[in-house]
Amino acid sequence: MFRNQYDTDVTVWSPEGRLLQVEYAMESVKQGSACVGLRSDQYAVLGALKRSVSELSSHQKKLLEIDDHVGVGIAGLTADARSLAKYMRNECLNHKYIYGAPLPPHLLMGDLADKHQRTTQTYVRRPFGVGLLVASIDPRSSKPHLYQTCPSGNLYEYYASAIGARSQSARTYLEKHVDSFPTASRDNLIVHALQALVGSVSGDDDLTKENASIAVVSADEKLTLIEGDELQSYLDQLELKGNDDNEDDDEDEKEDDVEAMEES
Repeated sequence: MFRNQYDTDVTVWSPEGRLLQVEYAMESVKQGSACVGLRSDQYAVLGALKRSVSELSSHQKKLLEIDDHVGVGIAGLTADARSLAKYMRNECLNHKYIYGAPLPPHLLMGDLADKHQRTTQTYVRRPFGVGLLVASIDPRSSKPHLYQTCPSGNLYEYYASAIGARSQSARTYLEKHVDSFPTASRDNLIVHALQALVGSVSGDDDLTKENASIAVVSADEKLTLIEGDELQSYLDQLELKGNDDNEDDDEDEKEDDVEAMEES
């Protein structure tokens, strides 16, 4: 992308009918560390890669708790995400105080998308440079939901999705296994989320308990963050699964070689 006379303000249209400032904000989402989300008929799971700015610093938090039934994964500007998380927490608290019941997620997400959209029409403000994956449980139907927001104000509901840097490999994995998600157990969904994140790790780094985090929510379980030592058992399952897959591939290659020799 190159600077031109139509990207000096968010309210200026280009001749092609584009809002370049909004597109730049969407690019910031692609620069953030990867975050994945998926859901079954009972559970909604978020997984995120955490970054550290140096070897001397701790990893940034990528999964945020909004309420007992709502959790958020972020990709993009962390400071913008904190601002939006504070807004979402206030909305949940106000609704619970007035009505004595948790805020239905579709109402929260509609208000959040409107908040995103208002920044694209006001010249004194800039768009939020962050994308959100929101895992939630509808308190009325007890069903899980997964939403994705965009700096442009668009709102989507998904069975599974991934955002952030190098998230295409995660989306490819999720698309390949999406048919098994509706009936998957809690542990299987967590392993699927971690497996999807493996392809999004940068360089020669590995997925570890330090740079990965998981959030789970269901009708019977309040939002639970799984990090550190608690996550190690699921990473061990991931390693065993990878070894089994490699053994299956080796067996297939041997069978192919035997068939080729018989034909020759």
